[in-house]
Amino acid sequence: MAAVEGDKYRSYLSGEGEKNTQWRYGAPPNYDAVNKLFEEGRTKIWPPGSLEEKVQNLVKTWEMEMFHKTCFDDYKTVDPKKYRFSLNGREGISLEEKRKLGGGYNFLLQTSLPDKFRCYNPAEETVDSAQNAFTTAFPRGFALEILRVYSGPPVIVYKFRHWAFMEGPFKGHAPTGEMVEFYGMSVFELDEQSKIVRVEFFYDRGELLGGLIKGNTTGDDSTSEMSTGCPILKNTG
Repeated sequence: MAAVEGDKYRSYLSGEGEKNTQWRYGAPPNYDAVNKLFEEGRTKIWPPGSLEEKVQNLVKTWEMEMFHKTCFDDYKTVDPKKYRFSLNGREGISLEEKRKLGGGYNFLLQTSLPDKFRCYNPAEETVDSAQNAFTTAFPRGFALEILRVYSGPPVIVYKFRHWAFMEGPFKGHAPTGEMVEFYGMSVFELDEQSKIVRVEFFYDRGELLGGLIKGNTTGDDSTSEMSTGCPILKNTG
């Protein structure tokens, strides 16, 4: 799966096959800022055509589609009818169930903690409020790096790193300017058509959220549209 012109790390962002795609913010996302962050901060450079490079493209493209395409039929990386997502051993959910959880960051930050212990409560967030919270905190984006691939398709097992710099407020906590990062493992299962039918993630959400609540409280847990600018330009992955 080769990345399209304009983004060397992600496929299915433009071209004839995307002319009718329904984008969450009305247009394809622009990943220039987060690509620069990735290139400056990555610890691995995989050879062109290597399994690791292909997995990195697949994961970044999957993430882009999950966050930015609103119509399941527009997804190119997954089989919408078979697809199931599971976080930290939870029962797998379908794309429609993911949508009911709020999509975006909300399905990736599911938790069984009591409400009073949740510094970020996905049950109270919409896909747009979640996107605004994280793009405000991470104005340069949230970079993803594949650190190691343990097995190739049809069952891909890999270790990843996600990182960003907290240069904006988050849920009433002042920006620290520090790097926020976490590590995890994931499993992608592909079918005979190389479509993803199962995704499992394993990581500690506290690694991410702990870095976001280190700053002094500001007394204002809202996020400012002024600090995010256009949501299309500030993206994950």
